[in-house]
Amino acid sequence: MSLAVARTFPDPVADRAQVHELQSRIRQMQATKLDARRLETHPALAALLPGGALKAGAAYTVHGSTTLLMAMLAGPSAAGAWCGVVGMPDFGAEAAGRFGIDLERLVLVPHPGPQWLTVTAAMADVLGVIAVAPPERPKSGDVARLTARLRQREATLVVAGDWPQAEAALSVVRSGWDGLGAGAGYLSSRRVTVEAAPRGGAGPRRRAELWLPAVDETFRASAPTRLEAVS
Repeated sequence: MSLAVARTFPDPVADRAQVHELQSRIRQMQATKLDARRLETHPALAALLPGGALKAGAAYTVHGSTTLLMAMLAGPSAAGAWCGVVGMPDFGAEAAGRFGIDLERLVLVPHPGPQWLTVTAAMADVLGVIAVAPPERPKSGDVARLTARLRQREATLVVAGDWPQAEAALSVVRSGWDGLGAGAGYLSSRRVTVEAAPRGGAGPRRRAELWLPAVDETFRASAPTRLEAVS
């Protein structure tokens, strides 16, 4: 008597469908996790940022203004986040305090030397927002490792200068001071135009006119608020 042995062969089509379903579920879970951790930014900058807030685990770049970088930190700091500043010896704590950054929750490492990347990664383990001025272009492998650390710890990076894979790049494209009269007076306020480019430079850019700072040393949109798409 012969016995028939049945073997189950995998269905390639069904396997691919299950893999795609699993990948989709993982992406949804990751997106939900990151979206749930949004850091409220300063109201003057909200309209310039994707989603109107800073995203946990993401990096942003700032060009042309330490004051603009302070404004990026001011919102999360006011909301209770701990902030760190790496490699910026000219970052003035007194000015930061006037602009709304809580100095009791601010960590400064002005001279990290060649260990700046290691210091930044260590801060990502314990702080919510880290600002850094890289003295050199980092290697792609170092960027990938720091990006993974940011996502894992849900920390946000604000870079003074260029950085690969930034969520958005903010730049001061026009600036002017008020306060001087006919050859005399004091500089009292600074009106700037800030341009925001989306991730990868793809898509329209947005611009806003801000007081950075206003005469009362606060950040706010200049009246009237104006946003425009820049091709």
